[in-house]
Amino acid sequence: MAAIANEAAAASIEGSATETIEKPLPHKLERQWTFWFDNQSKPNQGAAWGTSLRKIYSFDTVEEFWCLYEQIFKPSKLPGNADFHLFRAGIEPKWEDPVCATGGKWSVTSSGKANLDTMWLETLMALIGEQFDEADEICGVVASVRRQRQDKLALWTKTAANEAVQMSIGRKWKDIIDATNKITYSFHDDSKRERNAKSRYNV
Repeated sequence: MAAIANEAAAASIEGSATETIEKPLPHKLERQWTFWFDNQSKPNQGAAWGTSLRKIYSFDTVEEFWCLYEQIFKPSKLPGNADFHLFRAGIEPKWEDPVCATGGKWSVTSSGKANLDTMWLETLMALIGEQFDEADEICGVVASVRRQRQDKLALWTKTAANEAVQMSIGRKWKDIIDATNKITYSFHDDSKRERNAKSRYNV
């Protein structure tokens, strides 16, 4: 009887070990992404642009993404004059980054906080889910909350001069975020020279 009990206990332990080993593996993404935060609501006098930019967290699994998004990464929670960024790992959300230097951005304004959150989430899922045909051309996305102006979303790309690629990305993004108004594309080089630089492309 004792032998049978011992065998049963051993089988139970073995089964538990098997269950532990067979936990589902995380769902790996095609590439690693990094969240950044830039709080300009309390600027330091004389501080150079970008000094308030902070790298928050890098992730490469679906599970990590949802944990981060559900906890903190919603633009509606931002103070005025602050930005959230999601960029490919290794690329900083700055014009000076070598990957961004000859690029530009598609921009869309938001009709409200709920709309900004929705467009932000749809864009994040499209990026980490590799929904763009020109995925290697995309640097990342920025959600900007402003006190005295409309909130906006901007999709940064690498090669501004390639009009065909940028138009393809713009059309796809407009469909993803279900934008009804025109969205515009500006070159970083133009923005460096002139704050309200004219857009080069639109869809």
